[in-house]
Amino acid sequence: MNIVIMAGGSGTRFWPMSRASRPKQLLKIVGDQPMVRGTYERVKELASDGQFLVVVGQDHFAETTQLFADTRVHVLAEPLGRNTAPCIGLAARYLESKGNNDPVAILPADHYIARPRIFRKALLQAVAQAEIGGIVTLGIIPTRPETGYGYIEQEAPANGWDEEALQRVRRFVEKPHLELAKHYLVSGNFYWNAGIFVATPRTLLQEFATYMPQFSEGLERVARHFDQPGFPDALSHLYERTENISFDYAIMEATRQPVYVIPCDCGWSDVGSWNSLYEVRNVEQDERGNVQEGEAIALDCDGSFILAKGRRMVAALGLRNVLIVDTEDALLVADLERSQDVKKITSELLQKGSVKML
Repeated sequence: MNIVIMAGGSGTRFWPMSRASRPKQLLKIVGDQPMVRGTYERVKELASDGQFLVVVGQDHFAETTQLFADTRVHVLAEPLGRNTAPCIGLAARYLESKGNNDPVAILPADHYIARPRIFRKALLQAVAQAEIGGIVTLGIIPTRPETGYGYIEQEAPANGWDEEALQRVRRFVEKPHLELAKHYLVSGNFYWNAGIFVATPRTLLQEFATYMPQFSEGLERVARHFDQPGFPDALSHLYERTENISFDYAIMEATRQPVYVIPCDCGWSDVGSWNSLYEVRNVEQDERGNVQEGEAIALDCDGSFILAKGRRMVAALGLRNVLIVDTEDALLVADLERSQDVKKITSELLQKGSVKML
């Protein structure tokens, strides 16, 4: 099998730690490795290094290449951020150009998996189906009525429930409001969409030819330059004319291919906000639910997340559900439950022209 790791995101919800020069996937957010390297380590036993492809933004190509200097992992640079559809199309065309049509697992670089053995088992099951045909996705078994994720609805099982059984997908659903999310949780037919897909490169390229024909034609021209000096310019020309669109919208919501979902209870988190990171790090919580890192003191505090990443002591007194992130040049203080809105701060900084803080 092949494995593509998508590592081109900006991680604006992790400001002030995550910056344009050091996005989330290059930080040691969880554990002692940058997230992109941790993703590789999680699944490296499933494929040889030569079957790994990491797709990054051009600005982070050198650093990512250095992260994998001790491997045979290939790193491919995108000139512009254009969301997941162009990234996946580019990766599929690159693999096919090498005469490789083994199924490819497409993984985000910045997710957390608490139970990697279960995750790997589900990926292998997905690969087995992809070799037969269709597109396979992993459906994360929901644990709460989450409004921040998209959902996957499966066809009702014909012969009762089997939590490990591959099922046909009925539809992909956008992020719901709370009452609808509660309904999804109770029904048992819905999964969180983790953005993890498995298919052969040929199957994927057929879909791009159907639903993104101009991009597909451009990829054919770019493919003549793979591993050649003219590749960056050829790809830049294509990406400048390519829309910013996700793989879900461009392909999965339109495809007529058979689509399957494999239920996966692997302790997944997209680590999409400071609050979700706080939940992932629950084993570090003290008896009052506080997580502290660095030179920090929390007195009479409850449910708070304090990260002292600068050169000074951070002390908190009498706080409830508060986020404090102190870095060398910026300090964030927020309601922990509103940490999804941190991206609003980066938008405000951009409007004010404070580009050096982004």
